[in-house]
Amino acid sequence: MAAGRTAAEPADATATLIVPDQVWDGLDGPPHAGWAVAVTGSRIDAVGPADRLPVPPGAARLELPGTTLIPGLIEGHSHMLLHPYDETSWEDQVLREPEALRVARAVNHVRATLAAGFTTARDLGTEGAGYADVGLKMAIDQGIIPGPRLIVVTKAIVAHGSYGPKRFATDHADRIPQGAEEVAGLDQMTRVVRDQIKHGADWIKLYADYRWGLSGEAMPSFTLDELRVAVEVATSSGRFVAVHATTAEGMRRAVLAGARTIEHGDDGTPEVFALMKERGTYLVPTVAVRPALLEQAGTYRRGDPLPQRLRDKQATIAMAVEAGVAIANGSDVGPFAHGDNARELEILVDYGMTPRQALVAATSTAAAMLAMSDRIGSIAPGREADLVAVAGDPTRDISALRNIAFVMKAGVVYPLYEAGLGTSA
Repeated sequence: MAAGRTAAEPADATATLIVPDQVWDGLDGPPHAGWAVAVTGSRIDAVGPADRLPVPPGAARLELPGTTLIPGLIEGHSHMLLHPYDETSWEDQVLREPEALRVARAVNHVRATLAAGFTTARDLGTEGAGYADVGLKMAIDQGIIPGPRLIVVTKAIVAHGSYGPKRFATDHADRIPQGAEEVAGLDQMTRVVRDQIKHGADWIKLYADYRWGLSGEAMPSFTLDELRVAVEVATSSGRFVAVHATTAEGMRRAVLAGARTIEHGDDGTPEVFALMKERGTYLVPTVAVRPALLEQAGTYRRGDPLPQRLRDKQATIAMAVEAGVAIANGSDVGPFAHGDNARELEILVDYGMTPRQALVAATSTAAAMLAMSDRIGSIAPGREADLVAVAGDPTRDISALRNIAFVMKAGVVYPLYEAGLGTSA
């Protein structure tokens, strides 16, 4: 039996030989010119020099001249139930958009994500849309709509009183719907983690800090014990915990509690990054969202001198790289347009990473973060046939990711929709 095949696969599964100009396998080496990839059913059978590759009898030959074949990209931090804030504010989306409308938009969002070459996405909170991400994932898995392989967290979990929407009369504040599920104390934390698992959460998402200080500044919200009990309950079910943390203290508590990933990490310090390296905690830096919001406000355009907040973020990325922290791709897409996910990788390169380092963050490192290295994130026998052909060479010019020529997820080729069809509108 060929490598990667299982007894459950039908013997007459469709076989295809994909022949690009070169193959980049998702690891840290250069692309391989003259290589091809053989696919049978949903799996990769073989990869190597095209003239010596074992090819299943009757395999169709697919020529992709002028392209680099790469693993399907992984979006590590998305919000499929949100759309850009210059269309509708976050607060109005949470309070005034019906869930059915938000799901209808999300059908376009997942389609645009897949067409952009992202075949797996971790969705980190429905922001007021309940458990809608679970149904969206089911629709994709059942082939009802096209989209990436979704990993969902449902509502996400925040400390009572710390999140939003806010600014309502005190008489009504307790009745205002929130963008995440509120928790106070160890018993509530245990119950809510278990309840989100009951409703379909693949991961648990927590907010270790948020903008609830006296002057609206970011401050830690959950205690170390609260974070620890959440991780303990999630881990006992075989699930990981992602933690939103922008302050150094929020990051420190999350790492000590056993978080798998730190989301954002804006104010990370050398000490915190050293702790992350020691504990094997991944950083998902989300460098794209803040410049995107500044662009929406008309106060910044890419290529302008960096405002202080963006210079600080650039320095944070450099600190994390220097400490040897594993960086996984995640853009926080939703506040900016779905399908524009490559923006994160472009800015990581602007901030000092090489194109190959950025691509590794979106392939093999992101797969390791998800504990899915045996399935996705690289081109090797036995892996899922998640393959993307890019016109040009993104290992030299990351902007080539804007030129997607071919998308295959689990052996199925998806059409590349005309510009505009994948937008949120």
